Amino acid sequence: MIYINDQLELIDLEAAMARLSQQRREQVMRYKFDSLRRQSAAAYLLLCDALEKEYGITEAPVFEYGEHGKPQLSSPLGRQGGVPLPHFNLSHCREAAACIVARQPVGIDVESIRRYNDSLARYTMNDKELRRIADAESPEVEFTRLWTQKEAVLKLIGTGLRNDMKSVLTDAPYLLETVVNTQRGYAYSVARKG
Repeated sequence: MIYINDQLELIDLEAAMARLSQQRREQVMRYKFDSLRRQSAAAYLLLCDALEKEYGITEAPVFEYGEHGKPQLSSPLGRQGGVPLPHFNLSHCREAAACIVARQPVGIDVESIRRYNDSLARYTMNDKELRRIADAESPEVEFTRLWTQKEAVLKLIGTGLRNDMKSVLTDAPYLLETVVNTQRGYAYSVARKG
């Protein structure tokens, strides 16, 4: 299930910090600005809410990290009553925090819709994607849609950003879902294996 918080300005950072694991508090405090701390805390709290709602887990999760930094739930949360816990993924930007929890590997990315940058697009998008952006009514929205799809796929497979971003969406079949919220100024995409 997908969880979104796009009212980050309403988060009481002090109250949020009390709900975080020690590990996450340390990660949040590495950010210099309260706005970034709020974003990171919000994404984690979405995960806490999802685990409680869907699995009855009230303990603050602690993460282990894969080779390229993809988080997973660590023991003792790794199994709940002998049943493997779900996969999850987190993301945040200035406008929103996002979390997805699923039974299979999954990736999610949320990004602010910003002014279109042609040089960045040419560096990260293939010719077909560049045509989609050029033909779009709002190139900045189409770029953000494609970018979030690429990042969601990379987070799904756990590799992180790579040098050849142009081929990300053509390498293998993925199920992609994208939501654009132009009113709040962000888009998010979810990637699952096809």
